[in-house]
Amino acid sequence: MKKIVKLLCAVGLAVSVFAMAGCSSNDKKEEPQSSAKSGELSGDIVMWHSFTQGPRLESIQKSADEFMKEHPKVKIKIETFSWNDFYTKWTTGLANGNVPDLSTALPNQVMEMINSDAIVPLNDEIKEIGQDRFNKTALNEAKVGKNYYSVPLYSHAQVMWVRTDLLKQYGIEVPKTWDELFEASKKLTTDGVYGVSVPLGTNDFMATRFLNFYVRSAGGSLLTKDLKADLTSELAQDGIKYWVKMYKEVSPKDSLNFNVLQQATLFYQGKTAFDFNSGFHIGGVQANSPQLLDSIDAYPMPKVKEADKDYGIETSNIPMVVWKNSKHQDVAKAFMEYLFEDKNYVEFLNSTPVGMLPTISGIIDLPEYKDNETRKEFAHAEEVILNAVKKGTAIGFENEPSAQAGLMTNQHIIEQMFQDIISNDTDPMKAAKSAERQLNDLFETVAVK
Repeated sequence: MKKIVKLLCAVGLAVSVFAMAGCSSNDKKEEPQSSAKSGELSGDIVMWHSFTQGPRLESIQKSADEFMKEHPKVKIKIETFSWNDFYTKWTTGLANGNVPDLSTALPNQVMEMINSDAIVPLNDEIKEIGQDRFNKTALNEAKVGKNYYSVPLYSHAQVMWVRTDLLKQYGIEVPKTWDELFEASKKLTTDGVYGVSVPLGTNDFMATRFLNFYVRSAGGSLLTKDLKADLTSELAQDGIKYWVKMYKEVSPKDSLNFNVLQQATLFYQGKTAFDFNSGFHIGGVQANSPQLLDSIDAYPMPKVKEADKDYGIETSNIPMVVWKNSKHQDVAKAFMEYLFEDKNYVEFLNSTPVGMLPTISGIIDLPEYKDNETRKEFAHAEEVILNAVKKGTAIGFENEPSAQAGLMTNQHIIEQMFQDIISNDTDPMKAAKSAERQLNDLFETVAVK
């Protein structure tokens, strides 16, 4: 265990995350605790979420207010953190119990939480909502043995967003391969517009995401079947070199330090011709450059070769979890179930139409869902995203959900690798070997029980 602690400190990960691995829920039988179905709910709970945009935040708060009216002895305090801040908050807070009762998370983080024995199974809550209504793949991302440790709240997938007006102006077809994207981006990098921004900041996982786009499009993975980092394969090396070339030739130089918001803002403001994101881009453009709404659309990800099979890229099934330290798990679980009631759920999804897609069946046919004006306007984009959702996985989950995938995205080692290649002119293979070693050393910690 001393070896583990030293290694975790070396990479800056909170020791508490894995110091409890000896009592991991993977090693013992743990019966799910069901929410209270009778009697009066009572107790104060804290919910953490990362819905920093106004409409989503307001929708969750409205549901909390209405739930408290129905249950006068319940108080729900909601705290909001960015996705990156949330990861730091829970990993550092786990040691002293400073974690919430209920929270959202990213799929890759849930496996780390399970490994840390930090969250509880939610089998009964899933059954109450309707287990057969859920996307099975989404549920299985947090399944260990017979237990499900998270409930997927909504889904989205990464697709390619394009400025259709610029493509028409320059007579360019929508790129279907990465080489075509490069050539199109070169032609469109003019008049204050960049072809593509390549975000490589070390406080986010965007470089990992972009590399995963390339590798997955050809059927590869950043993790081997035995959950080792794979950055030195021919495919991964091609992907690394591709994004370095794109950064140098068609991207703003400031993107070397971009995070997800800085990256997206360029597209919102009409300063990039292509970008990769989910349906959240619609709301961003609407808020920043509404005059461009008629000039954006979503298309499938490029491939290495146009004839390549469609393997699926990155799908995010954003989950909710209930924390083991909660003194009022019954309240947390009951509120989580409340969010899935049709009225509340559709209102939440409608706060970011096309950006958030339902994880349960029976929603898309409801009039209040399908009659949304934004969904009507962006029907093609939603169809593209829905198809992508069905085929993709969380980054690194291609073989199986794992804590290793979470560490790969959350520790920013791949981002540091790109920085080394670009800033220090380090050979890509040399930098990749170093990053592989760092990741694989880190992965060893989750194998220790």
